[in-house]
Amino acid sequence: MGFRDTLKGMAITGRISAPTVVDALFGRITMERCDERLAWWSRKLLDEADVTLEVRGAEKIPDGAMVIMSNHRSYYDIPTVFCAVPGRVRMVAKKELFRVPVFGPAMLAAGFVKIDRENRHSAIASLDESKRLLQSGTRVWIAPEGTRSKDGKLGSFKSGGFHLAMGAGVPILPMALVGTEKILPHDGLAVRKGAHVTATILDPVDSNMFGPGSRKQLAAEVHRRIAAALGEPGPG
Repeated sequence: MGFRDTLKGMAITGRISAPTVVDALFGRITMERCDERLAWWSRKLLDEADVTLEVRGAEKIPDGAMVIMSNHRSYYDIPTVFCAVPGRVRMVAKKELFRVPVFGPAMLAAGFVKIDRENRHSAIASLDESKRLLQSGTRVWIAPEGTRSKDGKLGSFKSGGFHLAMGAGVPILPMALVGTEKILPHDGLAVRKGAHVTATILDPVDSNMFGPGSRKQLAAEVHRRIAAALGEPGPG
């Protein structure tokens, strides 16, 4: 346990980020190669932290594109989701992550979507970009709380991901993550080894069953399902 493991995780991230940036500069990047690197990276991070990952309900994952939504407790939610959900997965992430040297440009090159929630026009453009990913068959992960939970409890949901799912006509796949906060808590910098992490995949929610003006009802339903899986009360 300690900062040595955190530095090791940073080195693992650099190991896939640097060649991705180089490939992008020379015009030879492919999404298939990015998929391979992301699969290796996510598994390697969990293995190096001695994480035992238990995936429940994998049989509920539908074919094709979808919007994946989960609670957000730790940066280790990211490799957990990539390990739990097969296929091409990309993430909608806050703009601050894209400012990290090498890592940020690599995320852009690999097809991750940057969102600036303080800029409405930028946020709308990000949703349009995410919709194009969905139309190509990519599975898009969004943490609808918008940020990591400080106390581990499920927070309120922002609307962007629900507009995206309804506009693209794709299902939402809710997930409940437990244990990632034991690896790297919200306010921590040192990786803690040996956590047991559970990723519970819940029944998909068909966004097509919610008509225009029903975005809040859709969000409430997804919130209710994730909260129930976490043993927490749903929205009031």
